[in-house]
Amino acid sequence: MKKILILALGLFATGLTANAQSTDNLIKFGVKGGASFSNIIKDDGNNDFKTDYLVGFNAGVTLDIKLLENLAFTPELLYSTKGYKAETLGGSFKQTTHFIDVPILATIKLAPGFNLVAGPQVSFLMSTKNKFENGIIASEQEIIEDESDRFKKSILAGVIGTRIDLSDKVGIFGRYALDFQKTNENGERNTPEFKNQVFQVGLGLKF
Repeated sequence: MKKILILALGLFATGLTANAQSTDNLIKFGVKGGASFSNIIKDDGNNDFKTDYLVGFNAGVTLDIKLLENLAFTPELLYSTKGYKAETLGGSFKQTTHFIDVPILATIKLAPGFNLVAGPQVSFLMSTKNKFENGIIASEQEIIEDESDRFKKSILAGVIGTRIDLSDKVGIFGRYALDFQKTNENGERNTPEFKNQVFQVGLGLKF
């Protein structure tokens, strides 16, 4: 996992250098951030409880590499929170997971200022925080995933969405990401077998 993260950081460092040297705006560096609305799709296991969306955030850096007039290669490096909320007979439960996401996207210009983005994403799980409340007691548990084998450390997902360029430097985005792999193979009531799904909206700046 560390080698892949180093490779991703190297890609962005190379892009920054190319961006500084570019005279025709073929490569643009940017930053972005916004809100995330996440939930899970449950699979097999002891999953007889309802879940709801959890509000979090996403933020990171992006490269926009122009390939054709209406096509660009857009890799990103994001810090993102995911998870879900659940109401049980014993009280309310909230699980927040912290990921490093590396989307490898194609950006297709469908109309002036309006773009479709789609592609694969690799997500690296950093930590998990569980919180339980029942009106009388509240407890929290934080798990650093390098010290645990409960969840997969890297997960393949798919991303699809849109980006609206308000100018050559400012844009807004909305997207949906769905894991292709289950996070946990051994379902329990607090850690069921599930796939993450997340809706993200936000603002991006290009330099």
